[in-house]
Amino acid sequence: MRELNEKCAVVGVIGVESAAKIAYLGLYAMQHRGQEATGISVSNGKKISTIKDRGLVSMVYDEQALGKLNGESAIGHNRYSTAGEDSILDAQPIFARYALGEMAIAHNGNFPNALEVRKRLIDKGAIFGSSMDTENLIHLIAQSKESLLRFRILDALKQVDGAYSLLFLSRTKLFAARDPRGFRPLSIAKIGDGYMIASETCAFDLAGATYLRDIEPGEMVAFERGKKPESIQFAKSEPKHCIFEHIYFARPDSFLCKESVYAVRKELGRLLWRENPIDADMVIPVPDSSIPHAIGYSQESGLPFELGIIRNHYVGRTFIEPLQEIRDLKVKRKLSPIKELINGKRVVIVDDSIVRGTTSRKIVSLLKECGAKETHMRIASPAIVYPCYYGIDTPQQNELISHKMSADEICAYLKADSLRFLSIEAMKQAVHDHNDFCLSCFDGRYFH
Repeated sequence: MRELNEKCAVVGVIGVESAAKIAYLGLYAMQHRGQEATGISVSNGKKISTIKDRGLVSMVYDEQALGKLNGESAIGHNRYSTAGEDSILDAQPIFARYALGEMAIAHNGNFPNALEVRKRLIDKGAIFGSSMDTENLIHLIAQSKESLLRFRILDALKQVDGAYSLLFLSRTKLFAARDPRGFRPLSIAKIGDGYMIASETCAFDLAGATYLRDIEPGEMVAFERGKKPESIQFAKSEPKHCIFEHIYFARPDSFLCKESVYAVRKELGRLLWRENPIDADMVIPVPDSSIPHAIGYSQESGLPFELGIIRNHYVGRTFIEPLQEIRDLKVKRKLSPIKELINGKRVVIVDDSIVRGTTSRKIVSLLKECGAKETHMRIASPAIVYPCYYGIDTPQQNELISHKMSADEICAYLKADSLRFLSIEAMKQAVHDHNDFCLSCFDGRYFH
């Protein structure tokens, strides 16, 4: 799967010397969640300083840049954007001065009612400098009549709908909030005498922080140096976590909803075999995201697991290219089958999902060119039939191949010998509390 994409990572640090360096480590660990741009805002108690730019974390920051970001509290952001968008104005964190002082905001997610809120703000005289949903919050907070920032934030959150993991940095405080359904992940860890907040727990591992807990849906946590964090439940918790975090988006070494992502993916692979067995010579993953799924499929089936396709990690991600012919070329540059291993063999190709189908078709073609006797596609998630409106970049519905074609028709399009998807019921078995997950891209049940 290469054309369904996460939108952003956030990290926060408070009560730690050189907070920017800890934020940098967190962003580095979560580079997979966004490669378009990155930014860090730091407060030294008197003012907020920000560095942000297009590019990878390793490209934007060096010792000299981090040396300019002095302070004991910080927030950071990695941004993913859709093909064709490339504006530094849309990089985060967003910084603003307002009646109570200075503030920076970092956001992972999406506000489906953003245009409606923006129009109302513009009608009241607001001027916008970017196309981001996040900028709405700046104006909502600035226009609030509340006397304290925490209450202004809560006032603003009542006026937006959708998916959000949000970090707000003032000169002396840090606030972390998660939407009432908890679509996007957000967790808290202890680091030294302070705290760290991040989209994924893998950020804590690299920074040497100790995971404490997830921020609950509908909860805001207020952090201040030298004080115990204060929890504020601002809305009723109605969990609908994004199931694709477990299937694809999160790093395998992260824990989400108290479950190992790696373990869930292996279980998805095991269930995929139970539902869709096939007589074959080997199981190969589409690297790298599908490796745990393929391991589970191999272990359950007894079929040998082989790394039959090698990924070139130094080629840019194919989904960022706006032209299909460039995408097709990059698939071949990025994925290279081992001909001696594939030739004459019946191969099961395990992938995490199919979106448009163009990458899967090319993979089948590459394996056939290497002499594969049979190619059987097994997908460790159900068919994606509906677009997402909660912070995941999906194509329009008419571009989703499973919306236009049946499984048999897709199989013919891919020129594979067989194609099977995991069922929704089996997918739900792989996670605990399965009713707490959003399945809208599979079943079309949206939440408003």
